[in-house]
Amino acid sequence: MNRVAVKPELLRWACERAGRSTESLAGQFPKLRAWESDEARPTLKQVEAFAKAVYVPVGYLFLREPPEEPVPIPDFRTVADEGLRRPTPDLLDTIYLCQQRQDWYNDFARTVGEEPLPFVGTAHLGDDVVSVAAAIREALGFDLESRRKMPTWTDALRRFIEQADALGVLVMVSGVVGSNNRRKLDPGEFRGFALSDALAPLVFINGADTKAAQMFTLAHELAHIWLGETALSDARAAEIPVQVVERWCNQIAAELLVPLDVFRAEHDRRSELRPELDRLARRFKVSTLVVLRRMHDAGTLRGDAYWTAYENELERLRSLPGGSGGNFYLTLGARASKRFARALVISTLEGRSSFTEAFRLLGFKKMATFRELGHSLGVGF
Repeated sequence: MNRVAVKPELLRWACERAGRSTESLAGQFPKLRAWESDEARPTLKQVEAFAKAVYVPVGYLFLREPPEEPVPIPDFRTVADEGLRRPTPDLLDTIYLCQQRQDWYNDFARTVGEEPLPFVGTAHLGDDVVSVAAAIREALGFDLESRRKMPTWTDALRRFIEQADALGVLVMVSGVVGSNNRRKLDPGEFRGFALSDALAPLVFINGADTKAAQMFTLAHELAHIWLGETALSDARAAEIPVQVVERWCNQIAAELLVPLDVFRAEHDRRSELRPELDRLARRFKVSTLVVLRRMHDAGTLRGDAYWTAYENELERLRSLPGGSGGNFYLTLGARASKRFARALVISTLEGRSSFTEAFRLLGFKKMATFRELGHSLGVGF
């Protein structure tokens, strides 16, 4: 049996990159420790299996040294004002997949004669927050009274996504990499990103986050699209980012979701904090953290009182249970963007795209799944 030479440092790098220890992989690869100490060599088949287990391209394991893998888009995430550690394979693969989908849709849009979207890049950093938020709200048809009547945050989020989709933004919401439910995304690593493009602007939202938090992320990333800037973000409603662009996008998101003049008119400063937080969150269909941020902006909460309330509320929200996964085909449409999925299904049925390409971009392999997806999007056969 032929054995292949793999440098021990590359094996250790691959484990670290995936956030796995040698011990956690010992069940699958009993000789991994011996490979890492160069006391034994794996077969090519074993190397391929190892690469699949740690989500690394197999060719990387035959390099001279571990490669540098910077995030391929501008990265505005920070912790304690410092840039974050090496990106996980889950984050990188999610960005790469979305870039591939965006490239496909850009070509599709050119082929069918779609015009560049007029709102991409129309805002400039430092523009008046109220004016830009109003322009976004008008373009989306974002009606505060309609949202007020919606029963839940989930309904409001679904409507928000539909409005962005109708405007031409590819909104992809997923808590996993592609369609792989074993590769769950971590909201602690990132909450979303925007890939700006005049024909195919794309927003990805980490679906593992809470529904109310996802709403703020979508608003934040739309601000990036209006700026015409691609960005990876960790948008947190109640925080004030160090970077000027992130701080501006947070201000736009807060004003879009909860206009300050309306908030001031609605806010009862005499009420106790807990019931007032819950009431205003239901009224505007946003998270209580957004409400806290607007209380700060309105001058109700300042200094230590604000940060204490924020930390307490964040801890309470973290303790709440999550929801269910929902219908697979509806979820698949949301994961890949209904606008994107519909276009890809139509293009494939018309023979302009291959089924192989469609399956790769959508993340499944069965014709039956493709057929069911088409039916759920109203373009079945």
